Amino acid sequence: MDKVFQAIDFAQMAHQGQYRKGSRVPYIIHPLAVMEYLIRFHCSEEVVMAGVLHDVVEDTAYTIEDIRENFGSRVAELVDFASEPEHESKSWSERKTHTVELLKSLQDKEVLYLTCADKLHNVRSMKEDYKVIGDELWKKFKEGKEKQKWYYNSMKEAYLSHYENEKDEIFKVFAHEVDRLFEFYAKDC
Repeated sequence: MDKVFQAIDFAQMAHQGQYRKGSRVPYIIHPLAVMEYLIRFHCSEEVVMAGVLHDVVEDTAYTIEDIRENFGSRVAELVDFASEPEHESKSWSERKTHTVELLKSLQDKEVLYLTCADKLHNVRSMKEDYKVIGDELWKKFKEGKEKQKWYYNSMKEAYLSHYENEKDEIFKVFAHEVDRLFEFYAKDC
């Protein structure tokens, strides 16, 4: 687990001064929550490290080569997959549709666990915010509640298509949380 603690230190340094979207919550809380889910679902040490580091390349000045140099090729491969490339020429809908289609076709369960843990924390955070601020939540996002609902339900279906046994339980947990988030939304419509 020493390497996991090194990844935590690296992520803390990389995300220094960053906050979760629309909040004063230090950003490091998110990768640490992702890490916790991956540990609870018995993922490998490499997947756990990737969980801690999954937004470093996307949201800081560090590169995949920095990750590879410090944490190895497999962790870098996982982080690279979890990092959404900037495609300014593509719309939000095009990027998200591509992500959903990619999730459906993936065969690497470790990548699926990593990305699912990331989305699981996002949806749980959204659900908690919704309880407090209601529809103001949707103003935090470039695309509103209907597109968010489409995206999360599409991801739910993509993850569930990979469910084979109890080792894949994180997919069911994610599906449950998506359903709960949008049940809250439906009650207030």
